[in-house]
Amino acid sequence: MRIIAGTARGRNLLTPANITRPTSDRAREGIFSSLTSELGTWDGVAFLDLFAGTGAVGLEALSRGAEIVECVEKDPQALQVCRDNFEIVSRGIVEVGKFRAHGGAVNTFIRSASGNPFNVIFLDPPYEFSNEDIENILTALASSSLLAPAAIVAVERPSRNSPFAWPAGFTASKERKYGEALVYFASVSL
Repeated sequence: MRIIAGTARGRNLLTPANITRPTSDRAREGIFSSLTSELGTWDGVAFLDLFAGTGAVGLEALSRGAEIVECVEKDPQALQVCRDNFEIVSRGIVEVGKFRAHGGAVNTFIRSASGNPFNVIFLDPPYEFSNEDIENILTALASSSLLAPAAIVAVERPSRNSPFAWPAGFTASKERKYGEALVYFASVSL
């Protein structure tokens, strides 16, 4: 696993054994191509990576120029790998955005979050999460202070699962398949 583009392009990332299912390089490349076409630029972007695992998706955003990246991961070993990967990505780079890795459950983070809203929120929950669980998290996001106006939300799911329903406040925009992963994109319409 490596950073695909930006200031840390080509840097190899650590992965914990059998704890996470990292988003593949191919999927990350496709996700960021879609996001870049929507955003135009990464300057000033605040990016939230929920169920971050190794932090590869959030760190890709940081490498591409996101101003703020925050990652949320419940597993302590994966959280440490996420923090170690930030050290790898930021090593030797003069200007790197702000990065924070939060330990704990995503629902707890959403309930207690305050501060600046995010332009992009990426969710990559364990594949065994039910559609109902995904919809509950999205509903909690919609009523939180985490979403900037016109924010983009992307959710990675296994392509073999039936699609979830976007709750009120989100407008589905596209779906992209990358191997076994299917990524759903929506814009916020709160």
